[in-house]
Amino acid sequence: MGQIRSSLSSSEVRIGHSLSEAERQHLARRRKTVLQCLKQNGISCSEDEVPNIALLGSGGGLRAMIALLGLVSQLKEEGLLDCIMYLSGVSGSTWCMASLYKELDWSTKLETVKENIVQRLADGSVSWLKRGLKLAKYHSEKDNFTLTDVFSALIVSHMVKEIDEHKVSEQRSNYTNEPYPIYTVIDKKCKHEGLNADPWFEITPDESGYSLTGAFVDSSCWGSEFENGKKIKDQPEMDMLYLQGLCGSAFGDIGQHLNLLYEALKYLITDKVGCAEESHTPQTQDVQNGYLMLLTLVELNLCVLRKEDPTVHLRTMKDLLKDKYDEAKNMTVHLEKLMTSEGKLPESELKDYTLSVCSSVTDMFKVWGVSDDFWFYILRSIEKTVKWIWGTTYNYLFAMEAQDVDLSIIYSEKRDYMDAGLLLNIPFFSVLRKERKIDLIISLDCNCLTPFKSVVRAAELCQDLNIPFPEVVAPPEGTELQDFYVFRGYGKAPTVVHIPLFNAVNCKGEILEWMKKYHTFRLDYSRSEITDLMEKAGVNIKNNKEKLLKVIGDIIEEKKVK
Repeated sequence: MGQIRSSLSSSEVRIGHSLSEAERQHLARRRKTVLQCLKQNGISCSEDEVPNIALLGSGGGLRAMIALLGLVSQLKEEGLLDCIMYLSGVSGSTWCMASLYKELDWSTKLETVKENIVQRLADGSVSWLKRGLKLAKYHSEKDNFTLTDVFSALIVSHMVKEIDEHKVSEQRSNYTNEPYPIYTVIDKKCKHEGLNADPWFEITPDESGYSLTGAFVDSSCWGSEFENGKKIKDQPEMDMLYLQGLCGSAFGDIGQHLNLLYEALKYLITDKVGCAEESHTPQTQDVQNGYLMLLTLVELNLCVLRKEDPTVHLRTMKDLLKDKYDEAKNMTVHLEKLMTSEGKLPESELKDYTLSVCSSVTDMFKVWGVSDDFWFYILRSIEKTVKWIWGTTYNYLFAMEAQDVDLSIIYSEKRDYMDAGLLLNIPFFSVLRKERKIDLIISLDCNCLTPFKSVVRAAELCQDLNIPFPEVVAPPEGTELQDFYVFRGYGKAPTVVHIPLFNAVNCKGEILEWMKKYHTFRLDYSRSEITDLMEKAGVNIKNNKEKLLKVIGDIIEEKKVK
């Protein structure tokens, strides 16, 4: 095993399973808060018997963000929030966490913080200009520009109604009285290489790294270039907007993603062209044609995605290429010939065509002396969309000697990170590190169609990896869905309280209606819809406060016996 360090320099990598010094200190302080909270709820125990309780939020886009906010708010109202030691999220739940933890000691003023978040989501907006400028900033500052940058700047900023440029390391002084925050993603390559390669990756204000392997780097420099455990080149620390995009990059399927991204690029191009025309900026005909080619290219891809006839856009592209750029023009003619009688194009051929046109336009802009970087990052964005490249980051473990780290990671100069929901939609493995000694997990599952899929899958994975986890038996299909399930842990396994967001108790026979109304693909909600959803999530705690206290009391009694 590589050298273990008890404290971490931003230019070093730490190999080891111990908690960071900052996390240990925080837990020591938080334990006193939890002890006091338990006493206020009629539960007596010593400080050594205080249970470590983790609250986990699932994925599900804005639905998950708002539901977690409602659940946390209700925990506060019931006097239970101070029982929570850890708060961890995946995908949309991390958007809620980002909004909470940017506020100093947010739980002490939660009603105000909640109302500010609701007002922003209901009434806020981010202009196309601001989104375009943010995308340009990502493009100019980073070595590794990917679709995560495009998605964060153009889509996530619209959904959360802000561009949050705070850094996760800035939260170090913000959570002194709060549960310890853990954001989660997965290593895409490890996902494909198997569980033994440890795909689970956690980001805290202090350290970021592989949860089960025990390989960490200071969060302020995750993304910088490392070799043999030493930082050799700085990269800007990722901001919270990018982190939300990274954590939430799988809120929909590939088709939905592509449609959103191409629509965003279409509006950005149109807006830019409109601004140029209004300002009477002189442009040659060739430059104007180049802009129209980009717009037509995006429209062409949108047509194919929507299974619409792209003939008109192919003809437009041929006209724009008339008497010039023979290679691209010939490819357009070739693409026309491949179109079926139903107006469909082979996706692989369209992908090659799109990349070829991007290359041609890049050369054109250079020849024409276009100096506006805007068009080059639009081109780069289209290229990344076609290649489907997400979350590429310098690997801080590159060329390092560490026997417990999978060799496939050690030999890789870069890694690709993405939404953990693609593997498991609740971040169980972030809190299953044995050194965190979790006694109780409260999981809010916003996956409305299969509300037990994640907890059942977690149990299966834990069995394969020899990690203690309770036996999970999901209710038989057709059984009326309840609002509170307890999977009791014995020995070293934690107990899991599992809460399906929509259930027979809070929806009263209208579960399907609520699921349809708050589906994952929605990009915004009205104030009344936000309020209703928070109430639905909160009532799951309100109705089960005594049951939850009973579970906590039983865990403490078991600790006393031990």
